[in-house]
Amino acid sequence: MKAPDSATLLLYRGLSIGWFVSLSWLSYLRTQSPIPAIPGTSGFIRSYLGALRFFYQARDIISLGYNQDRGGVFRLSRFLRWEYLVIGKKRVLEVASAPDHVLSLDEGLRDALQSDYTMGPETTLNPYHIDVVRGALTRNLSRCFPRVHNEILHAFDDVLGLHDTEWKLVQVFPALNMIVARTTSRLFVDLPLCRDPGYLTLCIDNTIDIFMWGTSYSVLSLRVNLLFRILGPLLSKRKRNLRHALKFLGPMIDERVKQDNEYGTDWPDRPNDLISWLLDVARGEERTTAILTQRILTLYAVSIQTSSMTLTSALYDLVTYSDHILPMREEAERVVATQGWTKAALGNMHKIDSFLRESMRMNSQIIGLMRKVIGKDGFKFSDGTTIPYGSFISVPMAAAQLDPGTNIQQAIDCFRVNISRVNYDNADVFDGFRFARLREKQSGDRDTHEVTRTFTRHMVTTGFDHVVFGHGQHACPGR
Repeated sequence: MKAPDSATLLLYRGLSIGWFVSLSWLSYLRTQSPIPAIPGTSGFIRSYLGALRFFYQARDIISLGYNQDRGGVFRLSRFLRWEYLVIGKKRVLEVASAPDHVLSLDEGLRDALQSDYTMGPETTLNPYHIDVVRGALTRNLSRCFPRVHNEILHAFDDVLGLHDTEWKLVQVFPALNMIVARTTSRLFVDLPLCRDPGYLTLCIDNTIDIFMWGTSYSVLSLRVNLLFRILGPLLSKRKRNLRHALKFLGPMIDERVKQDNEYGTDWPDRPNDLISWLLDVARGEERTTAILTQRILTLYAVSIQTSSMTLTSALYDLVTYSDHILPMREEAERVVATQGWTKAALGNMHKIDSFLRESMRMNSQIIGLMRKVIGKDGFKFSDGTTIPYGSFISVPMAAAQLDPGTNIQQAIDCFRVNISRVNYDNADVFDGFRFARLREKQSGDRDTHEVTRTFTRHMVTTGFDHVVFGHGQHACPGR
C-alpha cells in the first residue's frame, strides 16, 4: 500500500487542526456568560493563553480574581472550559447545600478524573463505599485504633530505618506515602498483607495513575468525547492495576465470600476490616471479587494522596516553626499519661489539632468544593446570578484561607453586599496555636466536653472558610 505523500499528510493535519479549532470556537460561544472573567483571560485566544498561564501562576491568578471581589463570582479560564469561583459565606453555603440534580460532585469527579476509566464505572455509578466509610469504618475506629497505632509505630521504624545515631537522608513525601499506605492497609486488610512491599507499591502507583492520568484524560475527552470512549479504556492503566491487585486480594476475598455464604456474617473470628464492611452491604454482582477489589483500590486512592500531602506540609511546618514542638510534645505526654494511646486521647490533643488545621490553612489546595452544574437551567444563586449548564463551580480555597477579612464599615459605605469574608488576625502569618486559643477563649468556665462538641474549628470540622474536606452533605466521610 502506497504511503500518503507530504501534501496529503499536510492536508490531514490542517483538517485536524481546523476541526479542533472549530469545536473549541463553538464551545466558547456556548459558554459565554455576563459574569466577569479574570482580567486578561476574556476572548477566545486570551482564554487559552490564560489557561496556559494557570499552570504556573495559578495562585496569583486566583488571588487577583478573589481580591477584586466582583460581586462574589468570577470566571477562571481552564483548557476547554470555564470554571466559576464563588466568594463569601452565603454563596459557599448555597453551593454546598444545592441538590444533587442541580450541582453534582459525582459528575464533577467523573469529568475531572475521568473516573469511569480510572476507577471503573461500577464504582462511580454505585458509590455505596461512601456509606461504608461514613458508617462501619467510622463506628469501628475506636475498636481498631490499637492495631492502627501499632502499625504506625512499625511503619515509621521500618520506613525510616533509624536504627543508629547516624544522620540519614529521607525523601519526605515518598516516606510518608509508604507510611500512610501501610497504616491504611492495616485498617483495610490487616496483617500480613498490609506490610507486603509489592501490594503497597501497587496501591500507591494506582493512586498516582488515577490523579495524574485522570486529569490528563479529562482534557482530551472534553473535545473528542466519542473517540475517547474508544481510546479511554485502552489508555487507562485501571485494568492492568486491577489484574495485579487480584493476585493479592483475590484469594482473601474469595475465602471471605465463601465463609459468609456458608455461615452468615457472624462466623467465629470474622475479620473486622474493610472487606467485611463492604460485604455487609454488597449485593448481587457487587460481591464479585473483581468489583470488590476495584472498590478497595478506589478507597486507597482517596485515602493515601490527601493524607500524605497533609502530613508532608505539617512536617515541613514543624521544622520551620520549631518553637511549637515542645508544647505539643508536652501536651501529648500529658494526655497519654492519663488516657493512653486511644482515639479519645487524640481528640484531647488540642494544640496538635490546632497546628494541623493551621498547616492546612496555610498550605491548602488552590481551589476546592468542586461541583458540576447538571441542572438544565443552570444554577441560580439567591441574588439571581446564574451559572450555565455544564460549567464547573469551585471555591478559591487558598485565597480565602489567607484573607484577613473585609472591613465591614467600608463595605457598608461602598454598598457592597458580600461582607461575610473570612477573618483571621495576621492571616498571612503561621500561628500553630491560633485555633487552640480560640477553643480556650470559648471554653471559659464551661464543661470541657460541651466545648469539644460545639467548637467549630477542629482540624476536621468543615465550614465556609474551611473546605479542605468539602462542606455540606458531600464533605469527605473519612476525614
